[in-house]
Amino acid sequence: MAAAACFLAAPSALARPPRPRARHSLRHLARAAAARPPAGPLALPASPRPLRDLAAGPVASAARRALAAAAGPLVVALASAALILGDAGGASAFVVATPRKLQADELATVRLFKDNTPSVVYITNLAVRQDAFTLDVLEVPQGSGSGFVWDKLGHIVTNFHVIRGASDLRVTLADQSVYEAQVVGFDQDKDVAVLSIEAPKDKLRPLPVGVSADLLVGQKVYAIGNPFGLDHTLTTGVISGLRREISSAATGRPIQDVIQTDAAINPGNSGGPLLDSSGNLIGVNTAIYSPSGASSGVGFSIPVDTVGGIVDQLIKFGKVTRPILGIKFAPDQSVEQLGLSGVLVLDAPPNGPAGKAGLQSTKRDAYGRLILGDIITSVNGTKVANGSDLYRILDQCKVGETVTVEVLRGDKKEKIAVVLEPKLDET
Repeated sequence: MAAAACFLAAPSALARPPRPRARHSLRHLARAAAARPPAGPLALPASPRPLRDLAAGPVASAARRALAAAAGPLVVALASAALILGDAGGASAFVVATPRKLQADELATVRLFKDNTPSVVYITNLAVRQDAFTLDVLEVPQGSGSGFVWDKLGHIVTNFHVIRGASDLRVTLADQSVYEAQVVGFDQDKDVAVLSIEAPKDKLRPLPVGVSADLLVGQKVYAIGNPFGLDHTLTTGVISGLRREISSAATGRPIQDVIQTDAAINPGNSGGPLLDSSGNLIGVNTAIYSPSGASSGVGFSIPVDTVGGIVDQLIKFGKVTRPILGIKFAPDQSVEQLGLSGVLVLDAPPNGPAGKAGLQSTKRDAYGRLILGDIITSVNGTKVANGSDLYRILDQCKVGETVTVEVLRGDKKEKIAVVLEPKLDET
């Protein structure tokens, strides 16, 4: 029986796990983990203290001893994750708080726009229309454009085509206050008009007037407009050409020394100012070259040297005293078809300067045959090849000045002295 007991006890003893050895191994691992040095700058000291709160018992005790061996790396990983999350929050705060940085040229453009927008106004052109059903007379907007304050007296400068055909005009300032405007005067030939409003002087901020005679191709320009009356717009560019020539939309008379710019000039920007980099007025935006009607990067502005003289005359006299010959001439194509060069006089009224001097008009004889009138070939020794040349020469003359007009009459050339007279009043 004793032998049997010993036999039965032997398998039990053999199956029992070697606890002391396992206990020694776990204790050794725990000590090694505790003594392990920190793993880099983000590591925390390894300690098995957080594991003491585990439930008591044999299984829990074994688990406690097993987890204690990995406590060091686990705490390090958790601490690193927490530290990384904390750094991400700080980084996002820095990103949000970073202020916007602008370059020096951008700051200058922003400052120029803020300083000069109070001087740019919105102009509404109203026309009287009668309702077809009720027969009521209504004022209907037929056009709009921009303008700018010229002086503290309430004078507003814009294009003539902006106010053309208006029965009533309204000017909206930068603060959205609206005033009824009166027409002081206009110059159809140069597409310039001057209006007057009764507004407080503290709301009127005139633009500083610059000089356009010394402009250079390539210098920066800024076009400010108020095309819709809601807010101002700014387009920038450079002067792409000087001394260009365009025709007046009202009379077809050429406008010389026009500034060409690639700054976008939209239809609603007509009458607005063209500024240089110092914020000085150098031109009045008037037209674009575009067969499609969209801004194609070719805009034109009337130079301020031309505008200044016209505005001064309009404010003082209500009109421009520009000299004329007092003739009506044929289209340039008609003269070219005849194989000639010059300006063919169609009509020279007897009460006009040319008629008084003896220039002959085109007429028909008793048989209905066309008899050509005088063909002007030069004025004061300057050759005249077409109507634009004639206008260009007259723009350099003054009222009351006597000019020498050379004409081709039949097969002979004659020189006739003509005293220039002012242009008749326009309505």
